[in-house]
Amino acid sequence: MDIEGSADPLARLGWDEDWNRRWATFHENSAFADGHLLPARVVRVHRGECDVETPLGPQRVETPAGHLVPEPTTGDWVGLSLDGPGGARVVGVIPRRTVLARASVTGRSAEHQLAANIDTVVVTIGADSRISLGRVERFLALAWNSGAQPVVAVTKSDLLSDDDLGEVLDLVRGDAVGVDVVAVSATSASGVDELRSHLRGTVVLLGSSGAGKSTLANALMGQDRFVVGAVRQVDGKGRHTTVTRELVPIDGGLVLVDTPGLRTLGLAEIGDGLDRTFADVEDVAVDCRFSDCSHTSEPGCAVLAAIDAGVFEQRRLDSYRRLEREQAWFAARTDARLASARRKEWKKLVKANRTRYT
Repeated sequence: MDIEGSADPLARLGWDEDWNRRWATFHENSAFADGHLLPARVVRVHRGECDVETPLGPQRVETPAGHLVPEPTTGDWVGLSLDGPGGARVVGVIPRRTVLARASVTGRSAEHQLAANIDTVVVTIGADSRISLGRVERFLALAWNSGAQPVVAVTKSDLLSDDDLGEVLDLVRGDAVGVDVVAVSATSASGVDELRSHLRGTVVLLGSSGAGKSTLANALMGQDRFVVGAVRQVDGKGRHTTVTRELVPIDGGLVLVDTPGLRTLGLAEIGDGLDRTFADVEDVAVDCRFSDCSHTSEPGCAVLAAIDAGVFEQRRLDSYRRLEREQAWFAARTDARLASARRKEWKKLVKANRTRYT
């Protein structure tokens, strides 16, 4: 099969030479290497099925539950087998470049994957709502850890005066270290072109309900593709107008993923995402007198000195500590879950051996 030739129609969805190499390796090592396999990108996920774009056009295909690790998520590149009696089905996920994941909303020590192979994460903040810097930091930690480049879009900027908008932007820029912050108004198109200049590859819109993600997605697309809902006047909160994650190619070689609003945002294992989100705190901390400084009351603490000097606020250090504790809890729960699974597997093995030799 001419892999490179067959993948050409997928270029508008982000297929490039790197994916061509990954596909060749995947195809060679697949149990279906001698069969008919096609590369495809997951556009939308359903229970037991997913919508994909293939070199032969869009299809809805089967995703056998419990047989795929990892399970496909929106944005994944997958291999399709065409040889099954029931039609095309997903037989594997091509190794990912990046993955955007949060902690499970059930409180279990597990990840919930939001999207895969993302290049840019646009964190959307509604200018008409009360800005929660702690929530912004959570979104940025999630974005950095995915391996993508975050950008912050302050939406609905037309609802504020120039002075008020300037204050909001200064506030957010003070927290979004190393991240571009752009004020946009999807209704007037102000700032949309500037935001677009910061986007690369596959772009996911991330934010709270009512932050204006779907309106911004429509502005980037130049058409009303996504449903837009009203924000409640009582508390400024929005409803989940986007209920599934959907991948759509747009002009300029970009691919857009709109996501449902996140009312809760637990962080799973975020690696260096925490360090990059709080790069200003980390940069100062290296000058502390003690390498294990807790930044509470130690003499020679550079972080406390920076707070006294107004370099950053105590709130930022408190937020850093809070997310550190959350990470420690998640890691402990994960270790406990794995240990429990190992114990159960060991008991099964012991029981099986007893049965065999008695």
